[in-house]
Amino acid sequence: MVRTTFDWLTSRPIAHRGLHDAARGVIENTPGAARAANAARYGIEVDVQISADGEAMVHHDAVLGRLTEGDERLDRLSAAVLKRVNFRASDEHMMTLGELCDLVGGRTPMLVEMKSRFDGDGRLPARAAAVLAGYGGPAAPMSFDPMQLALLRQKAPSLPRGIVAAKYRPHPYWDQMPAWLRYGMGSLLPALTARPHFVAYAIDNLPALAPFLARHGLCLPLVTWVVRTEAERRRAARWADQMIFEGFRP
Repeated sequence: MVRTTFDWLTSRPIAHRGLHDAARGVIENTPGAARAANAARYGIEVDVQISADGEAMVHHDAVLGRLTEGDERLDRLSAAVLKRVNFRASDEHMMTLGELCDLVGGRTPMLVEMKSRFDGDGRLPARAAAVLAGYGGPAAPMSFDPMQLALLRQKAPSLPRGIVAAKYRPHPYWDQMPAWLRYGMGSLLPALTARPHFVAYAIDNLPALAPFLARHGLCLPLVTWVVRTEAERRRAARWADQMIFEGFRP
């Protein structure tokens, strides 16, 4: 089989949630973190959540409070309200996916993880498809949720899409998944229904048979996350095509 190629996807290391450094007031998934990664010529990985009015907001958590003021769910607040939320120890504010695209301007690759409640809500992949299909730079959405990728394929079939996976261990986010996905994601079998163009697999679980077969049998590029140590960096270089990193500069 001919290898699926996305040269931009594997061309440079990818900064996890942007090149953030809380000690210096650069907070994950903010404009400052994206600008820092862009300036250092790293790729950028960000997370997006859906707002109450159907906007894709760049933020990791489904609920305010860990990094920001407030304690509400993002999907119960409008984009206009969320853009006014303050990040603690910073003058940053939350941005939309469209605003991130404008900020990056195609200068570096972007991976966009679509967060899911695993409840069949298709608004986030629909909005991500609408934004990224009109973006001129290298970008690809990805998700743990194969349903989101299937919807994305319907809305924007030519847009690169990736499945995020790991071997299951107790985790608040993963425990929202239906059992078939929670215990099957490590095998990548649920991912096949979504026909991903690449795989993002946990560094903690490499090497493993499923990502090895995806990379060498299905010819899918393999990105690994989140690389934080020199030992993990060496493992990533051995078993994957590129890494999503955090806490150091490659």
